[in-house]
Amino acid sequence: MWYHPRPDLSLKPALEELSRRDADIARAYAVCGLPETRNRKPGFSGLVRIVVGQQVSAGAARAIAERLDAAVAPITPAAMLKATDARLRKAGLSRAKIAYLKGLARAVEDGALDLDAIARQDDDEAMANLRAHKGIGRWSAELYLLFSLRRPDVWPAGDLAVRAAVKRLKKLRAVPDENRMDRIAEPWRPYRSAAALFLWHYYRHPGVTF
Repeated sequence: MWYHPRPDLSLKPALEELSRRDADIARAYAVCGLPETRNRKPGFSGLVRIVVGQQVSAGAARAIAERLDAAVAPITPAAMLKATDARLRKAGLSRAKIAYLKGLARAVEDGALDLDAIARQDDDEAMANLRAHKGIGRWSAELYLLFSLRRPDVWPAGDLAVRAAVKRLKKLRAVPDENRMDRIAEPWRPYRSAAALFLWHYYRHPGVTF
């Protein structure tokens, strides 16, 4: 199971520090509390779940991931390559995502995509090596670093939910673009991963009105 509905206690020190630095985060944190744990396993299976989540809601991504777990068990490059397109479509994957996942599986199998090596690289190098493969853009690479590798200072400035949450948090008149998102988050270094996780939580929290 890749989603665990329990508070992520590891984020508490970072969010307490962010609350000291930023009164808006402090106000929202007092209402919303800690985000839920949302770790994904490092390696191929974690990357698969991030691709599954591209351009779909969190609920839809969970449902597809559960069906995929049943259809391809365990989720390894070899099993992904062996699975028929019909089986993967039945799990809810689009033709494009099937092509991406099979391409990534081949890349892992032939050594072109070395996820163990990527886990040892710094953020910029890891991002570049992930994005060299079709189906992995900036958002997917950032989420792999954030959720699977648990890097502490990843900032997904283009994520629509994070942008909407920042608009609400900062009482902005319009949803900020990526450049403004980067400027807003600059004082949050080196805890931008915790900020992003909190903003997803804030976006979904029933006590917050958008």
